[in-house]
Amino acid sequence: MNKKLAKMGMPPSLLWGYIGVLIFMMGDGLELAWISPYLNDHGLSIHQTAILTTFYGVTIAIGSWLSGVLVEIIGPRKVMLLGTILYIIGHMIFVGFAVPSMNYALMIPSYAIRGFGYPLFAYSFLVWVAYRSPQKRLGAAVGWFWFVFTGGLSVLGSFYSSMTIQLFGHLFTLWTAIIWVLIGTFLAVVVNRDKFEIENKGNGFKAHLKDLGAGITILKREPRVAVACIVRIINQAAQYAFPLFLPIYLSTKGIATTTWLNIWGTIFIANIIFNLIFGALSDKIGWKNTISYIGGIGCALFTLGLYFIPELFTGNVFVVGTVGFLWGMCLAGFVPISALVPSLVHDGDKGPAMAILNLGAGLCVFAGPGLVALFYDSIGVKGMMYLIFGLYVASAIMTRFLKTPEERGILSHKEVT
Repeated sequence: MNKKLAKMGMPPSLLWGYIGVLIFMMGDGLELAWISPYLNDHGLSIHQTAILTTFYGVTIAIGSWLSGVLVEIIGPRKVMLLGTILYIIGHMIFVGFAVPSMNYALMIPSYAIRGFGYPLFAYSFLVWVAYRSPQKRLGAAVGWFWFVFTGGLSVLGSFYSSMTIQLFGHLFTLWTAIIWVLIGTFLAVVVNRDKFEIENKGNGFKAHLKDLGAGITILKREPRVAVACIVRIINQAAQYAFPLFLPIYLSTKGIATTTWLNIWGTIFIANIIFNLIFGALSDKIGWKNTISYIGGIGCALFTLGLYFIPELFTGNVFVVGTVGFLWGMCLAGFVPISALVPSLVHDGDKGPAMAILNLGAGLCVFAGPGLVALFYDSIGVKGMMYLIFGLYVASAIMTRFLKTPEERGILSHKEVT
C-alpha cells in the first residue's frame, strides 16, 4: 500500500491528512454554489450577497498569507486546529443567529470569521506536504493536495448539498457542515501520526516577520511575480463569482438550483481529473503554453458559452452541463503556475515567490465576489460574462511575459561565481 502511494506521488505517512482535507473541504464548501440564490430568495440582493462573500474573501486572503508563517512558528497541527475553531465559531453564529433572522449586519462578521477556517486548515497541511515530500515527487504530492482540496470543496460539497437540501432543507444542510469539518479535523490532526519538526530560527517571531516582509519586497525586485499573482487571481475569480449570479440566471432558462448544483459538481469533476492530466502534459508542451492557451483562452471561450448556450438551448441540462464540463477542464490549464512561479526567481527568492502565489490563491476568493459587487448592478449577467471573458484573455497575454531568468539570459549568483 505504502509503495503504491509513494509511486503515485503521495507521501504515505500523510494519507490520513489528505483524506481529512477532503472531508473538511466538503463541509466547508457545501454552501458555496447555492448560498447566493438562497439569500436572494429570502430578501437579500445580489449586490448584498456579493459584499458578504467579498468580506469572506478578505479573511481567506489573510488566512492564506498567514498560514505558512504560523506553521513554522507553532507547527501545522495547532494552526489547523485554530482554523477549525474559527470556522466553527463563525459558522455557528452565521447559521444559528444571522441567517434565521436575516440579520445582514451579523452575517458579514460571522461569515468573515468563518473565512479564516479553510486557509489555516488546508494551506497549513499544504506546507506540511511540502516539507515531508521528496523534492523529485513534490509536484505530484502538491497535485494530490489540489485534487482532494477541489474534490471536497466543489465536487462532494455540491453533490451532497443537492441531496440534503431536497430531503431536509437548507438550514439543516448548513448545520451538518460542522460534522464534516470535525471529522476531517480528527483524521488530519489526530489519526494522521506524521511528525513535523519546527525549525529553530533563533530570533523566533522576529525572524518570521522578516520572512513575511521578504514576501512583500519581492514584488519590487521581481515584478514578474506580481504579474503571476494577478494571473493566479484571475484563474479562480470566476469560480467565486459565478455562484453569485449564474444559478439565478440559469433558473430563468429552465434549470433549477438543485440541478445547477449537479452541473457545478460536474464542472469540478472535470477540473480535478484534468488537474492531473494537464499537470503532466505541461511538462511536454510547456508551462506557459498550457496556462495561456488551455487555461486563459479556453476558459474565456467557455465562459461566453455558459451565457449563450443556455439562451440557445433553454432547459437542456445535458448541453449546459457539457459546456460547464469543458470550462472546468480548461480551468485545470492553470495548474502549472505552481511550477512556473518559483522558476521565475533564483533559489533565494523561491519562498517569497510562493508566498505571493498563495496570496493570489486567497485573493481570488475576494476578487470574484468583489467584481460582482462592483459591476453586476450596472452591467448585468451578460456584462459580467464579457468582463470575465476579458480577464481570461488578459491572463493569457500576461502569461507570455513570465520569463525565467534563463530565458532572460540572467545568471544566478552561483553561476556567476
